[in-house]
Amino acid sequence: MQLFLAEDIESSTYTLSEEESKHIVRVLRMGAGDPLCLTDGQGTLCRCHILEAHPKRCTVAIDERQREYGKPAFHLHLAVAPTKNTARLEWIVEKAVEMGVGRITPIRCDHSERAVLKTDRLAKIIDSAMKQSIKAYRPQLDELTPLSQLIATPFDGQRLIAYCDGDHRTPLREAYHAGSDVQVLIGPEGDFSSDEVAAALDARFIPVTLGSSRLRTETAALAALAFINLAN
Repeated sequence: MQLFLAEDIESSTYTLSEEESKHIVRVLRMGAGDPLCLTDGQGTLCRCHILEAHPKRCTVAIDERQREYGKPAFHLHLAVAPTKNTARLEWIVEKAVEMGVGRITPIRCDHSERAVLKTDRLAKIIDSAMKQSIKAYRPQLDELTPLSQLIATPFDGQRLIAYCDGDHRTPLREAYHAGSDVQVLIGPEGDFSSDEVAAALDARFIPVTLGSSRLRTETAALAALAFINLAN
């Protein structure tokens, strides 16, 4: 299945953007009559066939429209401190989308390695990963957000904070309740500060551990997402 993003797919035909048209016709070498799928990123998936294989304005006919395609049974919100290495951050975002994340919030922490973050490229990576993994829901991407602001924002579900050192942390496999909406906080390479941990606990975050190994930010994020997916 070849999946492409479309802004408005309520009519019986649709003309793709020049960028997508070029990819379909020049790169994939698709022609009139070939099947493909469109999604609006809001849960609608359309099965189509190509009417006109023009490299600047490829037009398709919509044969079947399916609502709430692959709708997740739970909402997964990853809040993660951006890594200093841009490639590692992009990797986190790509894998999070593949694993069904519903929202990604880059967070600014006391020990953060980045004070500024441009999200334009991350948004493109989200779109690409979404199409590659056949998702009909585009995850929400937030701008860089102070951790204190995120902690103070209500969340209707489980709230978990993973950090390296400290007593009374529960293994994630025991803390998370399958089927529950969940918000997971993953800190920077220098970990959350003691003040940040205290603020999160005051906001009723559950302190969790991902095991005895000290993990890099991107590894910790992937480990948490993988477990939550497996639990569900």
